[in-house]
Amino acid sequence: MRFNRNDSLWCGYRPLKKAALGLMLITALASAQTPKSIPKKTAQPPRTNELTLAGLRPGRDTVTRAIALYNEPNSKSEKGESGVTWGATCQKQTLSLDLDSLKKIQVIRAIETEWALGDCKRTFLGSWSTGHGLRVGDPSPRVRQLYGEPDSKSPSSRGGQQLELWYYAFDWAGADVPQVMEVLCTKEKDRVPGRVIEITLAAPSL
Repeated sequence: MRFNRNDSLWCGYRPLKKAALGLMLITALASAQTPKSIPKKTAQPPRTNELTLAGLRPGRDTVTRAIALYNEPNSKSEKGESGVTWGATCQKQTLSLDLDSLKKIQVIRAIETEWALGDCKRTFLGSWSTGHGLRVGDPSPRVRQLYGEPDSKSPSSRGGQQLELWYYAFDWAGADVPQVMEVLCTKEKDRVPGRVIEITLAAPSL
């Protein structure tokens, strides 16, 4: 359709066109002035390291402190007494220490076993936990609740049983703290969580 300049419709066309252009200009300016939203960084969960197992700190404590806590061990290593072991017979668990030449504790292991040492009168399980409260026999999800995701998980086995090894490195916390914690767990089966059967805390890297 063509409009004659004298036509009444033509008179309203140019003002309408100017109004539309003005509205577009205002919208563009408003968009340009609107600050862009900056994506928020995902908060990282705090990292948790461990200092003790069974009330002992590897790299710091000596076997003398362990004996003060648990009396004389049930067994000693044949290699210059470089290792000692206590047993909680009725619960079939053991606590083992690896020592250096100065009798300083280097590695601590709390282990569920098929055998036991000593007699039922010697029960130490209330003390055989980490500083954050992890014990042998706990459900494996508790490990993640206390320490977060492990640095690695790998298949393992013991006595023909298929297991998972959870590995935590603590070197980020400094050289004066235990460097490694390993937690051995049974596997989840039929939606039943696995459980902890061994905890190792070591001053040096394993």
